[in-house]
Amino acid sequence: MTSTVSRSIDLPQLPRLLIERAVEAALAEDLGLAGDITTDATVPEDATISAVIAARKAGVISGLDLAEAAFRALHEGTAFDILVCDGLQVRAGTEIARVSGNARAILTAERVALNFMGRMSGIATLTRAYVDAVSGTRATIVDTRKTTPGLRAFEKYAVRCGGGGNHRTGLFDAILIKDNHIVAAGGAAAAMKAARANAGHMVKVEIEVDTLDQLREVLPLGPDAVLLDNMNPEQLREAVAITKGKALLEASGGVKLETVRGIAETGVDLISVGALTHSAQVLDLGLDFEAMGR
Repeated sequence: MTSTVSRSIDLPQLPRLLIERAVEAALAEDLGLAGDITTDATVPEDATISAVIAARKAGVISGLDLAEAAFRALHEGTAFDILVCDGLQVRAGTEIARVSGNARAILTAERVALNFMGRMSGIATLTRAYVDAVSGTRATIVDTRKTTPGLRAFEKYAVRCGGGGNHRTGLFDAILIKDNHIVAAGGAAAAMKAARANAGHMVKVEIEVDTLDQLREVLPLGPDAVLLDNMNPEQLREAVAITKGKALLEASGGVKLETVRGIAETGVDLISVGALTHSAQVLDLGLDFEAMGR
């Protein structure tokens, strides 16, 4: 890849293997058993093209690595020049990247490339709106596991592009004791004791509570974090006062863009928002041809 810019913010590098597998699966789904019959029938095999990917609406960019991989998967000689890096906010009409090379390969990969970028940029854009809404408070906006199956790594990366943080990646990297776990375990104390006994020294333990009385019950058990489920701002403020910094406090449940500022001003540390990944609108991006050649 030939880049004219670098990443604008501290973003994790997406594993190449994950990118290649996702792109391969998406292309295989699109090509089916016969390939791109429209392009193959109408475009000469040796034709070349130059094109530009541009934002049709304002937003935050994410997913350039997947777009590049899609184009290059069909022709290694495809040039992909990045003009605006992941994590940057752009206006409508901004050119994001230039693509040039074999016309058939670019036409065939176009929709897969734009689907990945549009989905990820939409998540990044919505995340930035939430992050901006709580600016100046101590709260960090984080995602959830409410992601598209098979695309979690990319959607959580997109949240980072928007300035948000990642909650646990899956069931494997942190312990989150929810209300049903507490019932099945025989109570909060039993659940916490079992969690501590089975967790390695690097694994954090978080427990969910629905009431302030439950918060008072679990704090002496030593959780690293407490999830405050569906509490109103008054309850959240009292929870902050009760906890006194003994554990991280995460507000969760029904968070909306119009309410997130009030939640943040209660003093909680984290606000988890499922909407970042399950309700983000795709950012409208387009690929426009500039010149054809032979």
